[in-house]
Amino acid sequence: MLKVIYEDNHILVVEKPCNVPSQSDDTGDKDMITICKSYLKEKYKKEGNVYLGLVHRLDRPVGGVMVFAKTSKAASRLSESVRSKEFNKSYLAVVENNSLPNNNVLEDYMIKNEALNKSTVCSKEKRGAKFAKLSYKIIDNKTIKDKEYSLVEIELETGRHHQIRVQFSSRNCPLYGDQRYGKGPKGEQIALWAYKLSFKHPVKDEIMEFKCLPNKVGIWKYFDISDVT
Repeated sequence: MLKVIYEDNHILVVEKPCNVPSQSDDTGDKDMITICKSYLKEKYKKEGNVYLGLVHRLDRPVGGVMVFAKTSKAASRLSESVRSKEFNKSYLAVVENNSLPNNNVLEDYMIKNEALNKSTVCSKEKRGAKFAKLSYKIIDNKTIKDKEYSLVEIELETGRHHQIRVQFSSRNCPLYGDQRYGKGPKGEQIALWAYKLSFKHPVKDEIMEFKCLPNKVGIWKYFDISDVT
């Protein structure tokens, strides 16, 4: 069942569940574009193909708020907002915390290994290196089964491949449940959630902001996320 957060004639804002791809991939699993198109087709009794523009993506394991464009004009304007960095994304994550300051800016250069679908921090001089930047603040700390964890709020300033996961892991603070970049408990859902989006509406002269919080299951149940702004 698709959870719609907001809809008008130009945009559709929804909650993406964890482990659902943003768009079709080699697995053939149902993706968010297909799900949202089916919703629009059924709701408005549309014949034939339904237009829906993909403005941004979330990695398959990551859940949270996404916006889609219902018209080509909206898609073009929202895509320009992304390029001009006027499209703001905020995340919540639970990380293994050995040494993190309470708030900080992380700046690195990263490179993606296409064959392994994995990114690493590298030197600025390395061919293909891309600048990566985020800021974070620690909201809460907990000791869970004799291990220290922190709930962090993250403002993503660049959108590199697996950026949040790589930057925290490179500081020995991998995300909970991240088997690719950490050594956390196997079989656990990665604790990364896109909880807030803000952007200028593609038609109205108005800043729109949308939020959704993860369900209090798994590692999230140990933290008070109700007061996150």
